[in-house]
Amino acid sequence: MITPPPSGPGSSSKSPGRRLPVIDVARAVALLAMACFHGLWDLGNLRLTPDNYAATPLGRHAAQGIAGSFLVLVGIGLVLMNGRGIRPRPTLRRLLRVAGGALLVTIATRIVFPDAYVFFGVLHCITVASVIGLPFLFLPWPLTLAAAAAVLAAPAFIEANWLDSPLLWFLGLGRITPHTNDYVPLFPWFGLVLAGIVLGRLALPALSRSRLGAWEPHSRPARAAAFAGRHSLAVYLIHQPVLFGLAFALAALIGPNPKAGLKAFRADYFAMCTRGGGDTGPCRVAARCTSEALVREDLFRDDGRPYSVPERARAQALSQGCYTAAEGGAR
Repeated sequence: MITPPPSGPGSSSKSPGRRLPVIDVARAVALLAMACFHGLWDLGNLRLTPDNYAATPLGRHAAQGIAGSFLVLVGIGLVLMNGRGIRPRPTLRRLLRVAGGALLVTIATRIVFPDAYVFFGVLHCITVASVIGLPFLFLPWPLTLAAAAAVLAAPAFIEANWLDSPLLWFLGLGRITPHTNDYVPLFPWFGLVLAGIVLGRLALPALSRSRLGAWEPHSRPARAAAFAGRHSLAVYLIHQPVLFGLAFALAALIGPNPKAGLKAFRADYFAMCTRGGGDTGPCRVAARCTSEALVREDLFRDDGRPYSVPERARAQALSQGCYTAAEGGAR
């Protein structure tokens, strides 16, 4: 039986001896958001969209919000499972499943993305947080809340050279950001697990007595969402290979988007142009002019294919012509 614990003196201990489907559905919503983000990343990575929108500042903020929602739900889940006392067998089984999933992610990404493999992503963080979060289930909740605030704030205040060691990257307190496709270090992310523990201890007793807590999924979409939430680890591990496979098949079928990489090319052109002494106005105009000319003559490259000697000479001539025209127009 999984029952939410009382939050403190004066709270009722009456609660349903069952799962709370609304929590499962919340996990499913987070899974759906994550799948949308990963699908967008796959499309950009395979050059099916003009830009990799998942790698933009807005995309990165969305990824952080999605990861944060999972970690808050991890804290709530710890309260549901162990809030009345540690349950060794189910806790150990869950821990081994998540740790095994984390290991699979590391192995798979090491093969597919050797230069940016995942060594401490969201599953790795959940594994460690699920262990070190257990004592906080039984401390007064204000202390847990204070600990959550301290962990969340630590990266802004702690800085030391020795924390840049690769062996300590899992902490997230160094000045170096590792090159990896998923990086969820303990600081500040464990703070969200602690926040979830506080939220679970304070809100779950009331939720279990409410109409929302008594809700049962009856429609097919609701049952599907609850099922996905109950098996969130399996969905997490399966969804990305499926999405990437579909995107890869689509890329093989239709080829790259003709505008893929143009924005990055223009930014790089502008940076090199201004570093070389060019004025910002002509450099900006020349960047757009050059990119359009390269596309028009089928000379635009963003996939690593080398130019032949005549192609390189033609591309350089187009670039020089664009800058000369832009500089002349600015006078």
